[in-house]
Amino acid sequence: MKLTVRLFAALRERAGKNELALEGLPDGIDVGALKREIERRHPSLGSLAHVRGAIGTEYVVDARPLEEGETLSLLPPVSGGSGRDESLKQGVFELRAESIETSRGLERVRDASCGAIATFTGATRATNRGRSVVRLEYEAFEAMTGAEMARIFARCREKVATSPDRELRMLVQHRIGTVGVGEPSVAIAVASPHRDAAFAACRFLIDELKKSMPIWKKEIYADGEEWIGERS
Repeated sequence: MKLTVRLFAALRERAGKNELALEGLPDGIDVGALKREIERRHPSLGSLAHVRGAIGTEYVVDARPLEEGETLSLLPPVSGGSGRDESLKQGVFELRAESIETSRGLERVRDASCGAIATFTGATRATNRGRSVVRLEYEAFEAMTGAEMARIFARCREKVATSPDRELRMLVQHRIGTVGVGEPSVAIAVASPHRDAAFAACRFLIDELKKSMPIWKKEIYADGEEWIGERS
């Protein structure tokens, strides 16, 4: 089955396009299942759990089945809402082809319930292994990154968020494509009521991401290039 999905506001910016043309969908797929399939195919969009669907000019529930050729609009929370993204409690992961604005990530996890925000930013070094670095090129197995990061978030919650006063709000962003010297390649922001949990979660996320995320890095030098053994 084929469907067209229209994107708006932040979703449009993350996708870099206004529409998605989806093919190979099961007949009668409902809105909720379609959102999960879009998360799998386009992990850069992040979680769609709090994104509402609309057909024509009417909102539809997640259980609403879709028909061949229909156009579904995905509408992120509007500006008049509370702006509180509850999906951050589970953890949000985004692959980005464009630059990462670390200050915006910090603002996204900020919440009145949290007294601490810890951040980590990994940037491209000008030299590595005694060679001058011109740029980095990142490649990801995009269909797997979202699922693997969800498992990392789950382990982080189990290890760190052991009581209500250690609740976490987590955002991880990773670049793909070309990243220039000095530019962020990965950014993590974690908010929690107390600093110990925020620090611990931030460290846990970057360490686990480097161990298992299917993201690879090639360093480009003035006199050659090399794939780096670490995945990130």
